[in-house]
Amino acid sequence: MSRQVEVEVTVNGRRSKRSIDARTLLVHYIREQERLTGTHVGCDTSNCGACTVLLDGESVKSCTILAVQADGCAITTIEGVRGPYNGFSAVQEGFRQCHGLQCGYCTPGMVMAATGLITERNGQLTDTEIRSGLEGNLCRCTGYEMIVRSVRWAIDNPGE
Repeated sequence: MSRQVEVEVTVNGRRSKRSIDARTLLVHYIREQERLTGTHVGCDTSNCGACTVLLDGESVKSCTILAVQADGCAITTIEGVRGPYNGFSAVQEGFRQCHGLQCGYCTPGMVMAATGLITERNGQLTDTEIRSGLEGNLCRCTGYEMIVRSVRWAIDNPGE
């Protein structure tokens, strides 16, 4: 028998209060309760990073966190990322400029992980540190070089 709990979070700047099953993973809460499908379910084992979001500004894999653990927190999904490049953030524009995506399945999680990494390190990253910081996010299409270039582009062009 499932136990219902109240969860109150702020998702992409909008407060939300819902009664959910206590066992609901954050990734499923985002997709099913908030109807934000940019956060992908990939491996269900926290290996791929397709479900990466920002939780109180920190990059996390939402398949590893229960929604009740996010109670009272601010969640940013790919749908909540905005910036000075015709509405795109520097990371999103970097992916566009440097061809950092192919099929696009990993892209939302990769963008969120890169955004968290740049914020955490105040943009002070070498290419080796970018690779290391993104190693928990898998891409089967690009070979990563273009992703690293995309993140480097974002660091060099923050667009203030």
